[in-house]
Amino acid sequence: QVQLVESGGGLVQPGGSLRLSCAASGFVFSNYAMRWFRQVPGKERELVARISADGTTTYYGDAVEGRCTISGDNSKNEMDLQMDKMGPDDTAVYICSVLGLGGWGQGTQVTVSL
Repeated sequence: QVQLVESGGGLVQPGGSLRLSCAASGFVFSNYAMRWFRQVPGKERELVARISADGTTTYYGDAVEGRCTISGDNSKNEMDLQMDKMGPDDTAVYICSVLGLGGWGQGTQVTVSL
């Protein structure tokens, strides 16, 4: 079955950087587009970034455009999200998802604070 496990979250100071990873299994990773979402209690889940199956096309949400880089490694079945110049509004649970299979990870908490 589809399994997605996020890692890399934690506490980061404003202006800092963080790199999140999503380890995927249970499906042919190179055949599917992948996405990062984030969730804040009381708010709708927000699409952060998306990458196509072949890695050539990316999309970023307005809130992170210019500060984030999504990447995929088909040899490792892994997707990463590099986040820079982070601010308090980036505080959320970050969740990875595979497009088309309905698979979601449990999420990793990111907190931006002094």
